[in-house]
Amino acid sequence: MYAILDIETTGGKYNEEGITEIAIYKFDGLQVVDQFISLVNPERPIQPFVANLTGINNDMLRNAPKFYEVAKRIVEITEDCVVVAHNASFDYRILRTEFSRLGFDFERHSLCTVELSKKLIPDQKSYSLGKLVRGLGIPLSDRHRANGDALATVKLFKLLLTKDSEKSIITDTVRADPKRQIDDKLLRLIEQAPIATGVYYMHNENGDIIYIGKSKNIKKRLNQHFTNDNRKSRRIQEEVVSVSYEITGSELLALLKESEEIKVNKPKYNRALRKTKFDQALYQFVDDDGYINLKVSKANGREKSITTFTNRQQAKSYMHRWTEEFNLCQRLMGLVNGKGNCFNYTIKQCEGACIGSESKDEYNERVKKLIHKNSFEAQNMIIIDRGRDVDEQGVILVEDGKFKGFGYFNLNHQINNIEILRTIITPMQHNRDAQHIIQSYIRQHKKLKIVKLNRND
Repeated sequence: MYAILDIETTGGKYNEEGITEIAIYKFDGLQVVDQFISLVNPERPIQPFVANLTGINNDMLRNAPKFYEVAKRIVEITEDCVVVAHNASFDYRILRTEFSRLGFDFERHSLCTVELSKKLIPDQKSYSLGKLVRGLGIPLSDRHRANGDALATVKLFKLLLTKDSEKSIITDTVRADPKRQIDDKLLRLIEQAPIATGVYYMHNENGDIIYIGKSKNIKKRLNQHFTNDNRKSRRIQEEVVSVSYEITGSELLALLKESEEIKVNKPKYNRALRKTKFDQALYQFVDDDGYINLKVSKANGREKSITTFTNRQQAKSYMHRWTEEFNLCQRLMGLVNGKGNCFNYTIKQCEGACIGSESKDEYNERVKKLIHKNSFEAQNMIIIDRGRDVDEQGVILVEDGKFKGFGYFNLNHQINNIEILRTIITPMQHNRDAQHIIQSYIRQHKKLKIVKLNRND
């Protein structure tokens, strides 16, 4: 049985927030069997920006029940249930805080639909509730109100249950209150960790690196490592004695650093990650009529690819996007089989390369633009991203289609002069993983600043 809930709060300092609205749906896996929805008088003012976001103001809550008046109902409807929420750590923490003010130890197993969605529905543009459910076609009304968000979470959770047919991921993800599971050693390591983007290194009692990872929030990621209950996590929890970090500021720099460090250090618990992280690649060939065709197939390392993808689903998504963006033919893009015109030709979204009614030169010109945009070959560029503080920026150097390394700069003249740039760059190995990481990141971050270099520099 699940208690799917959403909570709105006053905002404010950590653990000083108060609940302003709560919605709970008791769900048996098939249907809602009970529900509780109520405004709550938080006995403290709402932060103005929160009032603007939710539409809940102090006047609305003046006559609402206080938390102690609804606490019994919350205990009853969540009894023997797994608490499910989108970003469950937040809602569960708020509930525990409110109950602790009453002297009651509220403890439930919890399940986060953000974590589940990332595992069961990968490659979504965003995992925020609003954008995620909209992308999945799930209706959402009264956004940022407890009832609207909780109902959307119910529908999202139904979808997740159907996708996890063996229930293995859901079983693994359910956990008790993390604070009750972590011993003092692990709590200390979490408390010492920075809330920053970078690479972290777990060491055993001999100082050996046993695991390397990257995160946009190292503290949060360590908390996940130390509360997970799978076999690998338990072994890491037993062996880890200390954790060191390298802050990068940029997620792209962290991805590149993590990839190289794993290859160099070969930590015992990173075995699966030593292999390449991509499976599919984009290749080109010219057909008998002289048209450039593109195809996605398993990356083999022998043929020269245009770009690579993590999986076939991701590849197919981009092929559809590029077909539309460059006005290309579905058939010549490998999206449909057979002979004759493609469907897009019938709706006037294909110029007819599939039936020879568009000249090969005109069609191939557009294909070449797509290839140039996504190929690493002969590229000379710098990619500018976040630095480790507000006065600094990170920079990645690519020359002749090869990743040279990354560094940091404070002044623009440092990147305007190629010799200075080469000096501040920390050299790193170019390999297929590094190329895939950079290409994939560029595809996903349209606003990333990229400066093309003049070959005469």
